[in-house]
Amino acid sequence: MSALTHTAMLTARAQRSTMRVPVFAVMQIVQPLIWLLLFGQLFTSVVEIPGFATPGTTYLEFITPGVVMMTAMFGAAWAGTGIVEDSERGVMDHLLASPASRVAIQVSSLVWYSVVAAAQALVVLAVAWLRGARFDVAGIPVMLLGVVLLTCVFAAMSNAVALLTRQQQALIGISQGLTIPLMFLSSAVMDTRLSAGWVEAAARFNPFDWAVVAGRQALSATPDWGLVWGRLALLAALAVVMTALATSAFRAYRRAA
Repeated sequence: MSALTHTAMLTARAQRSTMRVPVFAVMQIVQPLIWLLLFGQLFTSVVEIPGFATPGTTYLEFITPGVVMMTAMFGAAWAGTGIVEDSERGVMDHLLASPASRVAIQVSSLVWYSVVAAAQALVVLAVAWLRGARFDVAGIPVMLLGVVLLTCVFAAMSNAVALLTRQQQALIGISQGLTIPLMFLSSAVMDTRLSAGWVEAAARFNPFDWAVVAGRQALSATPDWGLVWGRLALLAALAVVMTALATSAFRAYRRAA
């Protein structure tokens, strides 16, 4: 069988594993809606601050791309839990001994988490629309591309950590220790132009903020396409690098076996 067939089969396996726990699947949809509605209500008047975002933009419209990308990043950061569980059960050893390539094992995880993140993004956009937010519909596919690239970056990182540590506690600690600061050092919930200067500077090198900016611009009425494609190109390059590093982590996993 080809690598593509192996990837499809392993992606289907990841899908079945998720669907076996319906509560987890439901929470993946409910949690981003809680963020959207909670933050959207708490900070409604923030748009009245001079210099905040684009004049005429509601806070719900501003925060929606941020919530979409937050959901993608936090969800992808848990991708490595599957590898840890497979390692503890001995499944990973069987997979590595099977004809399936290591690339297929890695990519199948990225594909499944990307599908989940894209579905969550569409639900968040639909709820935001029902709440009165308005976006350029033509920009939605571009925003979804940003969701997929961001998911690949953090799912690959999570898988690499899982392969190197094989410990759920280490994976959780490293993932939270990285993703939470990245969220606050971005324009996800607040315009960085109103933050301290060092926060705005840090956001320029923050891959999470690259995705937020690209998504927000793509959904705006007058997008800066140069900025959008520039940020997406950076994300794509980082996704390739992280996927390669995560795949190479299989060697360290086998040496430690």
